[in-house]
Amino acid sequence: MKDATELPRSLLVLGGTSEIALATARRLIARRTRTVWLAGRPSLALENAAGSLRALGADVHTVAFDALAPESHEDALGKVFAEGPVDMVLLAFGILGDQAHDERDPVRAVRVAQTNYTGAVSAGLVAGRALQTQGHGRLVVLSSAAAERARRADFIYGSSKAGLDAFAQGLGDALYGTGARVMVVRPGFVRTRATAGHPRTPLATTPEAVATAVELGLRRDAETVWVPGSLRLLTTVLRHAPRALFRRLPL
Repeated sequence: MKDATELPRSLLVLGGTSEIALATARRLIARRTRTVWLAGRPSLALENAAGSLRALGADVHTVAFDALAPESHEDALGKVFAEGPVDMVLLAFGILGDQAHDERDPVRAVRVAQTNYTGAVSAGLVAGRALQTQGHGRLVVLSSAAAERARRADFIYGSSKAGLDAFAQGLGDALYGTGARVMVVRPGFVRTRATAGHPRTPLATTPEAVATAVELGLRRDAETVWVPGSLRLLTTVLRHAPRALFRRLPL
């Protein structure tokens, strides 16, 4: 995939059981992707995910990967890149946590930060260097609209995504001109199993809608993708709202 606007023939998913990632993989397989690596903790869920993609005609492999074990990332991702060029790496792992409980349990709060930010820094740097070495490819990072401004209701999760978002933008600048690129995807509330039971919010979206936006972003060679697109204006307004007003908004 040396033309940046081409869709990938090979895909490495970090977070291989993510509903958003799997929806994206299905969409890309229907277009052009033929080889998929699903990286995640060994489990029946990971094997089932691989089987579902094989049924679509892709050559699918699994690789053991743990976001909370950064010392293993070089080896885990190195095994994939050693098999041949990887056109796209989708960094899709992360946890929401439980704000009410995590505020009272710093260990749980730190786990959210370590998964969403620290683990992503390690995996992102390893993937970015590998893409740079091969001279082409795209790192697609699933961030969140919550990264734009921390809300009282989810500031632990939001702050971890804010760190991830800033890191991904900086990595994209560092890789500029090398043939490797970074695309940051900022969805709003996504209806998945992980968010079941959470109050629905305006402009809520689906894994399939995020997958569609990822494809369009790849075709446009975009650096940032909002899902839905109207979130970009809304978050701009909220980001600049006076703090005293922001506190009172029903967010």
